[in-house]
Amino acid sequence: MEELMKKKKEIEDEISEYGEILEQQGGVGMTESLVDKEGYPRADIDLYSVRTSRQKIICLQNDHKAVMKEIEEELHRIHAKAREEKGSQIQEADTSIKVSAPILQPFAKIDRVDHGSPAFTASLRVGDQVLRFGSISRTNFKTLQDVAKVVQHSIDV
Repeated sequence: MEELMKKKKEIEDEISEYGEILEQQGGVGMTESLVDKEGYPRADIDLYSVRTSRQKIICLQNDHKAVMKEIEEELHRIHAKAREEKGSQIQEADTSIKVSAPILQPFAKIDRVDHGSPAFTASLRVGDQVLRFGSISRTNFKTLQDVAKVVQHSIDV
């Protein structure tokens, strides 16, 4: 990218140099006529340097467009690479989060589920192990009264 930017700067500087030549020739620029009203070459300018400068500027402008296209392509490559790296960093972060997350241990085992009950509707079955119930987990479970309190607080919520 640095090489492309350097090349772009060199082309722009060269275009400016030829533009100064056109300015020195009475400000003819790229479009002003090089002939007088009668159709004869203008005597007040150096036709050779004006035509040469115009031709060089046109060629350099084409080179500039090509370099700008290369710069655009390189920017796309740089951004694509950055997105890939960011994606892999996110995946690595996800992996590290998963690895560092605590593994839940069951604190209760279901020995009865009444047909038609909310537990049955929630697909709870005999033999299932409870890892978490609301805010209760193995780390803070003491008695089934804790579970009853969570249920009581959840009514009509």
